[in-house]
Amino acid sequence: MPILLYKRSSLPGFGITLGFSVLYLGLLVLIPLAMLVIKSMGMTWSAFWQTVTDPRVIDSYKLSFGTALVAAVINLVFGLLVAWVLVRYRFFGRRVVDALVDLPFALPTAVAGIVLTTLYSSHGWIGRWLEPLGIHVAYTPLGIILALTFISLPFVVRSVQPVLEDLAKEVEEAAASLGASRMQVFLRIILPELWPALLTGFALAFARAVGEFGSVIFISGNIPHKTEITPLLIFSKLEQFKYAEATAIAVVMLGASFVLLLAINVLQRWTTSRMSL
Repeated sequence: MPILLYKRSSLPGFGITLGFSVLYLGLLVLIPLAMLVIKSMGMTWSAFWQTVTDPRVIDSYKLSFGTALVAAVINLVFGLLVAWVLVRYRFFGRRVVDALVDLPFALPTAVAGIVLTTLYSSHGWIGRWLEPLGIHVAYTPLGIILALTFISLPFVVRSVQPVLEDLAKEVEEAAASLGASRMQVFLRIILPELWPALLTGFALAFARAVGEFGSVIFISGNIPHKTEITPLLIFSKLEQFKYAEATAIAVVMLGASFVLLLAINVLQRWTTSRMSL
């Protein structure tokens, strides 16, 4: 009669661990989001619609999502470049560069905003050279893109880096030996393997940039209809004790973020399934 052997888990059974997981996620994520929706439901539909479609609010939506999208696309390209250099080359100071990638994680975002404003203002170390060229960074949408690019860069690098490290170089060498150019090797062999990781990094960078607050308020100038982001507008409503209006705008941001992230995840799964065929 065969003896069934099983490996005892170091954690409790499935039911207990699942219960703790659901409780933990509920307390930290589900309940706060539910309260946000419930608070906004205290408004009438007409008041809700009037709040979320106010011209000032619409302009803040365009600025927040537009600059976040541009910053995520920039990091999609340059994040891949940084990850490639860190993985494929060995050079003096490589570990320092690798550590600097995580600096936006450790640096308070308000400090990052102050530093960027100091550097790129009209009298800053970099801004004073850009002003004669007609390039204005501080207190413009360009400054917001700069801040969002800074804080979201690590998401792309850290998503792509482990995938690059696991790629077998033998396949690239075989393709090169068969006459493939470097561009063909990258586009047909390397890029398909990196595409799911790139999409993941892009989604994380975009989500992080949409909700950014600290680094943007200093460099944007917070001019209504021009450089006022939606998180700052929500904060302004809270300061004015307009809690229902603040939650209504937040619900719209939450719903839009969910839809965009869902679309990106569906695209990522579709890409992964196509690659497995």
